[in-house]
Amino acid sequence: MTHKFPLRNTKPEFSSELGSKTSAIKSNFPILNRLSAYHLVINAGCFREPHWHANADELGYCLHGEALVTIFANGNQHSNFTISEGDMYFVPSGSLHSIENIGPDAAEFFLTFSHESPENFGLSGFAKCMSPAVLANTWGIPAAEISDQRQQATDIEFGRVNGKAEIPESARFVSPYKFAIEARAPIISTPTGSAIVARRDTWPVLKHQAMYSLRIQGIGMREPHWHPETAELGYVHTGHARMTVQSPGGSAETYELDAGDIYFIPRAYPHHIENLTDDEMRFLIFFDTPDAQDIGFTGAIPAFPNRIVGPTLGLDSAHVAQIPRLPSDTLLVSKVNPVDL
Repeated sequence: MTHKFPLRNTKPEFSSELGSKTSAIKSNFPILNRLSAYHLVINAGCFREPHWHANADELGYCLHGEALVTIFANGNQHSNFTISEGDMYFVPSGSLHSIENIGPDAAEFFLTFSHESPENFGLSGFAKCMSPAVLANTWGIPAAEISDQRQQATDIEFGRVNGKAEIPESARFVSPYKFAIEARAPIISTPTGSAIVARRDTWPVLKHQAMYSLRIQGIGMREPHWHPETAELGYVHTGHARMTVQSPGGSAETYELDAGDIYFIPRAYPHHIENLTDDEMRFLIFFDTPDAQDIGFTGAIPAFPNRIVGPTLGLDSAHVAQIPRLPSDTLLVSKVNPVDL
């Protein structure tokens, strides 16, 4: 399946009693370009070790649970904040960061990166590359005190917290790296669905990515459209949907999507999203530019005269006359016809 990836059924690249990390990157999802994704689970009392990504910004969405995010960025910038279900966070490329589960249940995240093959460095692995003398000199302590430092340069990935979680007072402060997306007003809200956006115009810290939290009701459909300047990586949070994607040359593929699936659509490839149930479905949609825009049928078709639209779509004049003359896209439309299974 070229555009679809069953993340929920993919074996984690790391899994233990502490947590798990499942990747959708270029090596196992070849169509990816400028975007990739991880599904991360951190069990209670555990943490994702301090680490950084050499070639990619990280944009995360909390699916479940509570966590403390700590970031040490370029220029000695300190930031820490708590996040819970529906919150997002951003980490610039190269910035050291950790995620600590501070809740009673497992914390679950969907993460995207601004590169198809993110390069990861863990603090544990880098420290093990150094001799005990080098580390001891760094901290001004006798080397004998850490002489049993394990030298295999392998990241621990996850760890168990020593003691109880402590929330610093600074975690209550506003951070430019946190974005409570689900608490914001949607850019569109109709009986067919809604969309809340994290773009540079709403979250200025973003450099290479953007995100839409999209809800489509049972009566709704995401109209046929494409994104002229960005690729799209989507995660199905809840629901059952159908998508058709066309590739250059006229070939098209249609996929059914379920919760836990992801998909990738290259820049300017046309596609649509259709809810196949009577219930609401939720998508987390990520883009590889901070200013994501699109062109949809509802706005695009009326931009051309009927004398061109009719022959192009194979419609007679009577049917062309029924197409609403809208000045812009509606993004979501109603399903006035039964689902054609």
